[in-house]
Amino acid sequence: MKYHIWTEGCQMNVADSQRLASALEKLGYQYSEIIEEADVIVLNTCMVRQSAEDKALGRLSSLKPVKLKNPDLILGLMGCMVGYRDNAEIRKRLPYVDVFAPPSNPKPIIDYLLEKEYVGDRTDGKERALPAVWNPAQLTLPRRERNRAVGAYVPIVYGCSHACAYCIIPYKRGIERSRDPQEILDHVESLAAQGITEITLLGQIVDRYGLDDPAYPTLAGLLRRIHAVEGIRRIRFLTSHPNYLTDELLEAVRDLPKVMRHIEVPAQAGNDDVLKRMRRGYGDQAYRALVDKIRATVPGVSIGTDIIVGFPGETEAQFEDTLAQLRDLKLNVVHLARYSPRMGTLSERTMPDDVGEEEKWRRFRAVEELQEGIAAELHSRFLGRTVEVLFEEKKRGRWVGRTENMDLVYAESESDLTGRYLPVRIDWTGPWTMIGTVISSERPDGKAAQRDAGKSG
Repeated sequence: MKYHIWTEGCQMNVADSQRLASALEKLGYQYSEIIEEADVIVLNTCMVRQSAEDKALGRLSSLKPVKLKNPDLILGLMGCMVGYRDNAEIRKRLPYVDVFAPPSNPKPIIDYLLEKEYVGDRTDGKERALPAVWNPAQLTLPRRERNRAVGAYVPIVYGCSHACAYCIIPYKRGIERSRDPQEILDHVESLAAQGITEITLLGQIVDRYGLDDPAYPTLAGLLRRIHAVEGIRRIRFLTSHPNYLTDELLEAVRDLPKVMRHIEVPAQAGNDDVLKRMRRGYGDQAYRALVDKIRATVPGVSIGTDIIVGFPGETEAQFEDTLAQLRDLKLNVVHLARYSPRMGTLSERTMPDDVGEEEKWRRFRAVEELQEGIAAELHSRFLGRTVEVLFEEKKRGRWVGRTENMDLVYAESESDLTGRYLPVRIDWTGPWTMIGTVISSERPDGKAAQRDAGKSG
């Protein structure tokens, strides 16, 4: 028996697919790279942008004749296209799909397969089998990731209650729910036992972890607990919201050696009126002040942001405010998107999508061009310096990895560098990547190279 999982969208979906793959393999399924050869096909979907939804619908359409030709094929749909509520509309729209699962909960797929396996079993075989297959506190890496995977995503907050005007996530993933801290620790420990050394904690608003349950620690407190897990060498978290990035959290990033000095804190826009229509809860000056505080508290930090261009009502002057913010702050990374109205959101219901596609693309390219120059300048500071790189895989004949600041570095080596932390001298820098030379082997004690080498500021 074989399975194939098609994943679109965010890191949370990647983590969800990994957990589903783990459970399927415990049921006896083997991964198939070729989708047509699989007995179970699951599409894990995204709806953040129309393009992601269109891609998933296109893939479903291509699978319909496959399903009709082979009725025994089990076709599953998972993720934001399903949503956290029972979605009668999509079930009616896709009658050839066998099983539907909400975001971050693959269990309905496992239940469906167990019910088929134990049909007619009066001894409740399904209930006996389920604990061995499904344990949220433990994760066994899928076979194709064992001894190859370097890092892993660990969800800590499900859903979101913030309801930004443009965002479909609260409607699809439900209200904010922090995961039990002991379950998170058990999850991390299970990964460490399998050789994972870098983890990334995930949440739609990750710095709101614990705010929904007074018995839980804050994100800073959780970081301290995870910091003690043996075998874990790098800890990251994303994505933060400017309103919840506390002094306590910044001090944890500064003081805990395993916590990497890279913070994702989206601005979305640089104009107060646009931010107000977005319902972000802060203004341009507050965001600028936060960036200043982050840099003052955490020396050598790198900062990533998200920007949406072409939000309803965004004038040219308001867009120029966004460019001015980026020009002044010189952030390390900009994740860029053109506004895409999502059905049911506040902006879709109440704001006309009045910035044309051509203009959205012009603004998109303007931000790209600006950030290319900024990133090139920031990376140029690394030239001739030595940084520690965690190597992940080999691409096009070169090994590729990341610094603690998330900078992408390529290096040549005849040795297998997968999962190794090595000092690299930077010989060339560009806006998006750097190229370097591995200058020595990893230290015998396994400790990281000195932390202040080659910071991006």
